Amino acid sequence: MVSDNLVVLVKSTVSVHFGNDTMLPCWLNPPQNAEGLEVRWYRNGNFDSPIMLYRAKKFQNVSQESSYRGRISFGLKDSASGGLKEGDVSLKLENARLQDVGDYSCYVSSDQGYDSATISLSVTNTGTPPLLSVVWLEDNMVNVSCESGGWYPEPSLRWMDQKQDLSAKKSNDSSGFMSVHSWLLVSRPSEVSCSVGTSDKDTKEAKVRLENISTPGKESGSSAGGWVAFALLLIAVLAGLGMFFFKNKHKYPIFGKSGCDQVDGRKDKEDDQTDERQKLLQGGTQLTAFSKYYENVTLDQTVHEYLKIKDCRLRDVPV
Repeated sequence: MVSDNLVVLVKSTVSVHFGNDTMLPCWLNPPQNAEGLEVRWYRNGNFDSPIMLYRAKKFQNVSQESSYRGRISFGLKDSASGGLKEGDVSLKLENARLQDVGDYSCYVSSDQGYDSATISLSVTNTGTPPLLSVVWLEDNMVNVSCESGGWYPEPSLRWMDQKQDLSAKKSNDSSGFMSVHSWLLVSRPSEVSCSVGTSDKDTKEAKVRLENISTPGKESGSSAGGWVAFALLLIAVLAGLGMFFFKNKHKYPIFGKSGCDQVDGRKDKEDDQTDERQKLLQGGTQLTAFSKYYENVTLDQTVHEYLKIKDCRLRDVPV
């Protein structure tokens, strides 16, 4: 039965950050020695499956829930507490997990009666800073999206300085943490700010100034226009060179098909020239005499305008 001399008191709510240790305060009023009493901590009304059971001055590990094994023990509700001897039966929980969220009941019984009280535990986790993504659209419009993950409990997302009420898409990952995503359309120039958090004290924010971001479409168009202009200029230069050599081909016989003394000095051209000289030397004694003073003559491109070379022979040009 409930005893008037055994009153259990607790702190109504406790919040802990994911992975940290916490204390669930529970004590007797008036203070009394609890070393010889039964102390039972259990969750969500599961009286027969306690997470911690202390009886006959020792812990009953056989009845303890496995997920809490090694993570729970008695603790002190404050630095001035005297522990069990003064009726402090607080529960210390280490390495808080998302699965620890919920209600915990502190039950104390003696030969004279029993009493219990319930305390609520919440676990929080701060997610990643918001990631802003920008997609450029037509008509000077921009699609800005904001997303963030790793939150617990469910975070709220808010666009700053925006009049429209936008809903956010939320999802859970395999570990139970939550992600949030939202987007909106804005026009340039403007500054967009997105904040995500579970409370005013646990909020992260990101901003983007749209006027400082160049439009990909305009950059690619300018680049393409530059290549087109370069191609047209190259074609014009090549066409001009072609016309120049066509009109002046008689001044530059080296480019013709019948040129006889090419710079490369190929052997077959030299043989042809030797044959021509042998034919001329066979013409008679007069030619034989002249052959004593024979010299090779090379005409460059500054040759007289009434002389030309054709078929390896020096000829007059009709006037």
